[in-house]
Amino acid sequence: MSILDLSIILFVIMETANVCILYFAPDSRKGNGVAVFNQWEASKEVEDAHLFARYMTNWVAGTKLIFILLLVVVFLVGDERTKLFAVLVMIASIATYFWRLHPIIRKLDEKGQITPVGYSKTLGRMIAGFMVMFTLAFVLQLILNGWRG
Repeated sequence: MSILDLSIILFVIMETANVCILYFAPDSRKGNGVAVFNQWEASKEVEDAHLFARYMTNWVAGTKLIFILLLVVVFLVGDERTKLFAVLVMIASIATYFWRLHPIIRKLDEKGQITPVGYSKTLGRMIAGFMVMFTLAFVLQLILNGWRG
């Protein structure tokens, strides 16, 4: 089992837990539970707002599930070169969080709309941790095996 395999497995396990939380326990404040957003609870007061919030929550879960299942396929049938490129793509796709999502959650956190306070920093560190993990796996793979795997 390669370092790429280990990074893919770790990501799949952690994100599968997040998908389960989103689908089956969205009121949670653990993992990616949306109850960290104070507006989640407020949306329950307005049916259309809560339907929209639930729709978007399930959309996110479904999108995460697509990534997870594609990574499982790469893990099961991909050669080392395919895994190397998959990890590179994961780094790039995860980085988009900092472009669009992090500024929004940071602003909500500053406005007191996130519980617990400071969660945006915790989430940012966790997502940066995924990027570091995949980057280290990528670099180590290149050092140990080169492009051919």
